[in-house]
Amino acid sequence: MRVLMLTPYLPFPPSSGGQVRSYNLIKHLSKAHQITLFSLIKTDEERRFIPELKKYCKKVFVFKRSKSPWTLRNVLLTGLGPYPFLVIRNLSPQERGAISEELAKDKYDLIHAETFYVMPHIPKTNIPILLVEQTIEYLVYKHYVESLKNPILRVLFSIDLTKLKYWETLFWKKANGVVAVSYADKDETLKLTPGLDVGLVPNGVDLEFFKIKKSWKDEHPKILFVANFKWLQNVEAAQLLLDEVFPKIHKKFPAARVSIVGQHIPEAIIKRKSERILVDNLAEDDQEGIREAYFQASVFVSPLRGPGGTRLKHFAAMASKLPLVTTSVGAEGLEARDGVHLSVSDTPEGLASATINLLKSPRQAEKLAVSARELVEEKFSWYKMSRFLDKIYAKYYGR
Repeated sequence: MRVLMLTPYLPFPPSSGGQVRSYNLIKHLSKAHQITLFSLIKTDEERRFIPELKKYCKKVFVFKRSKSPWTLRNVLLTGLGPYPFLVIRNLSPQERGAISEELAKDKYDLIHAETFYVMPHIPKTNIPILLVEQTIEYLVYKHYVESLKNPILRVLFSIDLTKLKYWETLFWKKANGVVAVSYADKDETLKLTPGLDVGLVPNGVDLEFFKIKKSWKDEHPKILFVANFKWLQNVEAAQLLLDEVFPKIHKKFPAARVSIVGQHIPEAIIKRKSERILVDNLAEDDQEGIREAYFQASVFVSPLRGPGGTRLKHFAAMASKLPLVTTSVGAEGLEARDGVHLSVSDTPEGLASATINLLKSPRQAEKLAVSARELVEEKFSWYKMSRFLDKIYAKYYGR
């Protein structure tokens, strides 16, 4: 099948959850399909990654978007126009024109749109469109708006939230089919737009990439949280870990340290670096740094409260045999059971207590870690995820 795929980012290096997902699916899908990729980039430096993607894509086209979302153009177009900020921030007239030209001169069987906010680039066409949603952006943004303390800002952002909900659900209806990454997201999608054709392709993990822990006894325990901090829910989780969870762990384990690792770590967290708080702000393409962070840690603690996100960091912990402690929101989409594959709590006290119990009992930590690894081996390899998506592609072939 000839597939034209749109992503709001270049799917390499695999540093954010979306990039990890897109890159691995493209690798596997390319064995059965011919893929042409259209992506947005922030800087010309990203062009150096195009050769890696050309190993799997017949053609790769990239288009610039602003490096910072908060440009005068983006703010004015959002305030004066119909689209929400998320769409404006990822809108490229050049890309839309190039896609129209590509569809006019070449034949395609399917258009794969990764996230609803790339949909405005697609001209009117009879080619089936499959919209793959990595998260329900409306719910993520709603959580952020409700957390704002300033009432004026809350009102202004609520206007954008209303526009976001309208366009997100409208593009779901415009697509021939929608794909969700978890049962929770699928249920929410159907709740917002009853009768929609919604498939399911969960996230996966590269089982060969991560080093596997062989010991769960640490004299100097390291509590780990890894994330791409461009996403507000990750910043919120890290702050909760530092402010409310880790201090309780440290009282029981004075030798314990907490390690915040990832890309785009905000200055407010970097400033907290100390002997007890380790902060490692990695480059986008530092995959070895990510791999070592999981391998050297004692427990992965992820106090996620905000909805959305791909949870790929949790799959990474499970693949590394690193015991995982998270919230019920953080456990969504993992198909993991509390006390069998991971520990779940929705309070700082509960998260700290679960972590302390695992540090006190290496045998229990090992038991959870081994079960978690078996789960991802059985259900969540990227090969299996690509086969799920391949079956959904087949539904729309020839329509």
